[in-house]
Amino acid sequence: MASVNEFARHIADVFSAFGPVKVRRMFAGHGLFREGLMFALIYDETLYLKVDDENLVDFISRGLPQFEYQRQGKFVGLSYYRAPESVLEDSAEAAAWSRRAWHAALRANGDRPLRKRTRLPHRLRR
Repeated sequence: MASVNEFARHIADVFSAFGPVKVRRMFAGHGLFREGLMFALIYDETLYLKVDDENLVDFISRGLPQFEYQRQGKFVGLSYYRAPESVLEDSAEAAAWSRRAWHAALRANGDRPLRKRTRLPHRLRR
């Protein structure tokens, strides 16, 4: 992880209670992956977690903004929302939030196999 900035390294350490997390440089930020599946991103030293219909209310109820970027003069929102600040300091809370984000990523992935693992644990299968 020599090319990963200090903030991304800190996030990977905080998420260690969730399990092994890999940080990869992507465009102007970093992606956080577990078993080859991206569940979070870091942009401009801000952490965003994957959302879907099942966990979106957790973010909206706290007033956390959606990740957006500008393309051809228009703002485009992705299915990632800013993580609560408390996640950055509490590994137990980080594990809970990252687990929900990873499950959202699993649901978005559908039946496609994960790159690092061909079958999901029984408790995560739908």
